[in-house]
Amino acid sequence: MFILYALAIGLVLGVLVGGRVAGLAELRIRWAWLALAGLAVQLVLFTPLGTWIPADAVPPAYVASTAAVLAVVLRNVRIPGFALIALGAGLNLVAILANGGYMPADPDALATAGLEPGSAATNSIVTGDPVLYPLTDIFALPSFVPFANVFSVGDVIIGAGIVVAVVAAMRRRPEAADPA
Repeated sequence: MFILYALAIGLVLGVLVGGRVAGLAELRIRWAWLALAGLAVQLVLFTPLGTWIPADAVPPAYVASTAAVLAVVLRNVRIPGFALIALGAGLNLVAILANGGYMPADPDALATAGLEPGSAATNSIVTGDPVLYPLTDIFALPSFVPFANVFSVGDVIIGAGIVVAVVAAMRRRPEAADPA
């Protein structure tokens, strides 16, 4: 849910710097269908929709869906902000791979967000000694904030990239029509 805040910040900043919301409709993302498919897989995996999925199938499906989204971002890396998104997504994927297909979450961060370990379907797990701890979900939006959740440094970088991408798309001026 951290990403929703990045979108909102990008929209507000885009308007404040004279951008047009209509500019977002002109943004052309190649392979967008693959990113949507990857996100849909994660929606199923980490919500009650996925309770039927065998537990041993979750890590490989999570890794594959995350890699699919990263592939889309890399395919579109020339779009302003997408290099940052790729960096953040890459850091997240490295942490997920290093921890057996899950993103470890710090118990204190979960508590700050008002979440209990194992209380809901989530991509975050609590482990005794996570590999690459600084890249895991060690930050939290406090429980009084709507959509409170834990997040990683990779998520922060993704969020910054989304803000840049949204503002840049909003600032882009439409191509002049060919008078001929």
